[in-house]
Amino acid sequence: MPDWLTPILAALDARATPCAFFFRDDDAGWDDARLFALLDCFAHHGIPPDLAVIPAALTSGLAARLLARMGNDAVRPGVHQHGYAHINHETTGRKCEFGADRSRAAQHRDIRSGLAILEAAFDRLADPIFTPPWNRCSADTAACLRTLGFQALSRDVTATAFGLPVLAEIPVAVDWCRLRPPGAAPLALAERIAECIANAPRVGIMIHHAVMDRSDIILLDGLLPLLRTHPMARCMRMRELLPVARPMPRSGVLRGVRPRSVSRPEGFAG
Repeated sequence: MPDWLTPILAALDARATPCAFFFRDDDAGWDDARLFALLDCFAHHGIPPDLAVIPAALTSGLAARLLARMGNDAVRPGVHQHGYAHINHETTGRKCEFGADRSRAAQHRDIRSGLAILEAAFDRLADPIFTPPWNRCSADTAACLRTLGFQALSRDVTATAFGLPVLAEIPVAVDWCRLRPPGAAPLALAERIAECIANAPRVGIMIHHAVMDRSDIILLDGLLPLLRTHPMARCMRMRELLPVARPMPRSGVLRGVRPRSVSRPEGFAG
């Protein structure tokens, strides 16, 4: 076992009950080569990640390749909606696609359009979960999600919950790419994961394939076997955390997803 995993192993050994883990990979639609390198890594270890898909960046080719992966249920990645175009609409302050500068009507239009794209591509294999770009959105966003039938919102664990009983919160607590910047040792990453294991019943780990390199894959090759085999760890898809299980179809059907071209905004990771 790699030395950097020692704090994580110690935290797992100290638990009395299993800790749940999920991996949310943001920005599917950008950098397909790195996306599939990441998917290969997870498939090799028998652990399915969740992909937050940018609807306006989804092409028919990418949708078809993801559907092919979904034929193997044991390692089938989850897919859900990541905003609409991953574009900042705020005139001041922090970046946000669904923030205070946008009307509820404009937000509803974009979310509904993105939902239509994902349902056309993946049918009911698309999970009723919404991840806003940069992990930020407004109360109007939550109201739109409720109206459109979403079951859960996924942001950072520090975000204040909206408190809507029909909209579950599935937050991420570990930001892989912030804690493990390129070329840096994974000490801060290991300590943060261990801290979450010690203090929470589940740990959501946010990753961004488009800014991860081979060294990140090597780290995952060390971490994933530990989480797969340790008796106090249980890896799952985000859909397992939904309040109401949604029936799964026998297969997804690709229906007319048009190729799209969306450039990455500055500071795109989020």
